[in-house]
Amino acid sequence: MDLKTEQKYFSHNYENVAAVDEVGRGPLAGPVVAACVVLQSGFVIPRELEGVKDSKKVSEKKREELYENITSLLPDVGVGICNHRIIDRVNILQATFLAMEKAVNELKNKPKIVLVDGKFTIPILSIQQKAIIKGDSFVFSIAAASIVAKVVRDRLMRKVHNKYPEYGFKKHKGYGTKIHLEALKKFGPCPIHRKSFSPVKVLLG
Repeated sequence: MDLKTEQKYFSHNYENVAAVDEVGRGPLAGPVVAACVVLQSGFVIPRELEGVKDSKKVSEKKREELYENITSLLPDVGVGICNHRIIDRVNILQATFLAMEKAVNELKNKPKIVLVDGKFTIPILSIQQKAIIKGDSFVFSIAAASIVAKVVRDRLMRKVHNKYPEYGFKKHKGYGTKIHLEALKKFGPCPIHRKSFSPVKVLLG
């Protein structure tokens, strides 16, 4: 993981670069969470952040450690959350954009440019943006944002597990695993299930 993408903007006199990524588009329950991190011009990856990469390729224990390092070493980090009710109301894509917008707006200072993981820029954001497909696999700042988003969402789902332990949320975090689908059939949807998502929708009739 390197800073080639960010350095391209720094070399064109951008004083900072923000990056945003989301976690939780696919699950059948819980929120979608986005995170945004900012790197200042001249940033060098410190030893504590050398393990940063796509959150899906990092163990849960390592993600927690990196999350603490990212949030303590990077001066500006924002998080945006859209719950299951918003997802059902506006659809998952629009809820994702909304979570991303919230994450950017949580920053202390407005960034000069936002690098967005995926095919699309955030339509409701009036800041210069660049969409980068699979950015979390090779852009350091996007990977850092993916780790923050993943840890925040996983912590939320572990809390939800305490309320609805029969679904096993602490294991699958709301994704449609075999265990989750079997619990859904046995117990029916709980209040944080996404009613607009197919397996839940079918059970609701």
